[in-house]
Amino acid sequence: MNNFFNDLQGKLNEVFENSPAKDIERNVKAMMTQGFSKLDLVTREEFDIQAQVLGKTRAKLDALELRVAELEAKVAAADTKA
Repeated sequence: MNNFFNDLQGKLNEVFENSPAKDIERNVKAMMTQGFSKLDLVTREEFDIQAQVLGKTRAKLDALELRVAELEAKVAAADTKA
């Protein structure tokens, strides 16, 4: 997503570099920056890191669920013997 905005900004710079439209560029850039700051966006890198953390957490949860099931089965077997 950052590449898209960087490319867009670069193209705007090329078009307006030698024209009196520099003010328009500044205004558009300010409006875009203001608009994007209102959105709850994360970078791709942040997203990938959180996806990895979630995957590790899910694996730990699965292992814990399996362990609890094993312990419950042992307790149930001990109760039937008593």
